[in-house]
Amino acid sequence: MMDNGTGTESTGGAIDYDILSPRCCVRPPMPWFGMDIGGTLTKLIYFEPKDRTAQEAEEEKETIKVIHSYLIGNVAYGKTGIRDVHLEMCNQTIGGRTGSLHFIRFPTCEMSAFIDLAKVKNFSSLATGICATGGGAYKFEEEFKQRVNLSMYKFDELDCLIKGIHYIDRHNLSECYYWKNPGDPDTCEKVPFDFHDPYPYLVVNVGSGVSILAVRAYNDYKRVSGTSLGGGTFFGLCCLLTNCDTFEEAIALASKGDNTKVDKRVKDIYGGDYNRFHLPGDIVASSFGQMHLKDKREQSSREDLARATLTTITNNIGSIARMCAVTEKIERVVFVGNFLRVNTISMKLLAFAMEFWSDGAMKALFLEHEGYFGAMGCMMEYISSRSGDSFSYPHPDNTTNDHCDHRPGCMDPDHHKSDQRDQDHTHTNGLG
Repeated sequence: MMDNGTGTESTGGAIDYDILSPRCCVRPPMPWFGMDIGGTLTKLIYFEPKDRTAQEAEEEKETIKVIHSYLIGNVAYGKTGIRDVHLEMCNQTIGGRTGSLHFIRFPTCEMSAFIDLAKVKNFSSLATGICATGGGAYKFEEEFKQRVNLSMYKFDELDCLIKGIHYIDRHNLSECYYWKNPGDPDTCEKVPFDFHDPYPYLVVNVGSGVSILAVRAYNDYKRVSGTSLGGGTFFGLCCLLTNCDTFEEAIALASKGDNTKVDKRVKDIYGGDYNRFHLPGDIVASSFGQMHLKDKREQSSREDLARATLTTITNNIGSIARMCAVTEKIERVVFVGNFLRVNTISMKLLAFAMEFWSDGAMKALFLEHEGYFGAMGCMMEYISSRSGDSFSYPHPDNTTNDHCDHRPGCMDPDHHKSDQRDQDHTHTNGLG
């Protein structure tokens, strides 16, 4: 075994501590949720227990049955709520219970309807509060209290993000991937990447805005940069420029557009490549740089404007991420967040830019559950805080080849079992 720089021993990614199964601890009552209330989108994770005994099922409160039936019996909620069925994670052992994780999202602007739903389903009869992370946990705290008599258990969004990334990647074997040959449409392909021994890495969380974190160990990370130009900027500008109504419509428009009818490229200025500094003629020199010309404005379509907007925002994110990676001396850059949902255009642009401008030294990585990591980490924090346990990893002095079925760091040999990395999980690939 080798030291991986985190103070713990590494076996090439084989160790996996089951930090979500402290079976000896008191568990919080069902139902278990994790909610990440972002500036544009709210993400919700619901744990569905599959190991209920006949007695438990009989004693279960009617309210829980109603909530469970509503969430699991639908894939759409109203006009804007969606359950991402393809991201469901089955056979998960959480807090000593076995069940499935369901992933649900809805626009944050519909929070009032969500609170109405909580009132109709009588959620306050089951719990005194709801766990949440993200800015909305603060913004909507008073409204939850006044309208449905629920307190907010608030958790830090960046702590939740890192914990969620670790858990989901460890329990979904096909979670991490990269794009091979991203600049060539004919040979570009999605390739799995083993992210089990990840440190150090950079996390670029692209939501309404962008936060960038340098992660050097499970408990050693910091926010190193960010930008206000994120997914919310793209969507907002697209609504202004194209009169679209949804993020999906904006991406669909962009997929049919040509940004070169809007942007000014290097060859529009030099007539070709800028050889001295190895700048290819096809790269963008000035975003929207053609739009000062009346004839160019008249020739550009809604699709072209959407594509140029997407390219502008993506290039800016990629540029900042690369500079942060150089400054922090990190080669792995992980892009997450709902901006990447149904957005392979941006993923391939980011993959190409990171590889090209670093001469192949840096790799852009992506995760299947793009925007749900904060909600997952929030659930982990909730269960641990309500049970009195902690979701920290075992102290370096307490590490062994096996992980503990009793609690993190436990050295009682009767409580250890073999690693669960190869446990069979039911899951499918997809964007979220």
